[in-house]
Amino acid sequence: MEKPSLKAQVSEQEWQLRCDLAACYRLVALYGWTDLVFTHISARVPGPEHHFLINPYGFFFEEITASSLVLVDQEGHQVRESGYNVNRAGFVIHSAVHALRTDVQCVLHTHTRTGVGVSAQRAGLLPVSQQASFVLTGLGYHDYEGVALHDEEKQRLQSDLGQGSFLMLRNHGLLTVGRTIADAFLAMYIFESACQIQVAAQAGGDLIPIDPRILEGVADAARVQTEGLGGGFVWPALLRKLDRLGSDYKT
Repeated sequence: MEKPSLKAQVSEQEWQLRCDLAACYRLVALYGWTDLVFTHISARVPGPEHHFLINPYGFFFEEITASSLVLVDQEGHQVRESGYNVNRAGFVIHSAVHALRTDVQCVLHTHTRTGVGVSAQRAGLLPVSQQASFVLTGLGYHDYEGVALHDEEKQRLQSDLGQGSFLMLRNHGLLTVGRTIADAFLAMYIFESACQIQVAAQAGGDLIPIDPRILEGVADAARVQTEGLGGGFVWPALLRKLDRLGSDYKT
């Protein structure tokens, strides 16, 4: 994707956010969570306007760069003309979350085979793995209403997410939120892993559920595991992994 760098045209804070969000797109591609061009990751730019960055529609995640990300307002209008389009369905879902959750910087949505598969199971995510135990402490469910094109769905999305970090979109996919891009990525890594493990376990016989009493201490265990840093604990290593493959996402 050829596009002049915006580095000199935006604040240092926005540029760093753009680099981190572009890295997140590349990592999602690297881990195989993409659905051609049909999902989105957004990041709110600091400020009272609640503007957020989202991908230009029609490009693979492996092509996203810091300068190609599109800045939009809560009505979907481009704040800075980019020359690219933004997907309507992506805007509806992400703007709904950003409008509700001022504590959230990043919203990450996927359509992986295992994520959609578990979302189509009546019981949803089961407490059958350590990964699932982390998700179940903050998981909501949103019933499928068709492709998310209508603003009327926003209120129901907001209600179903509540103050959690994980949302299973029935018959559709997975969604995570985080106070940072790193937090949203780590949450999706755990969410996707929990779904993969569940589908694999279901092929092998009777399942052993985790004792509900164990779930009560999961939040504290997560803080210990990441030394209180959340996604920030693994983000530097993820960026090193990405940089070994090339750093053009920072352009």
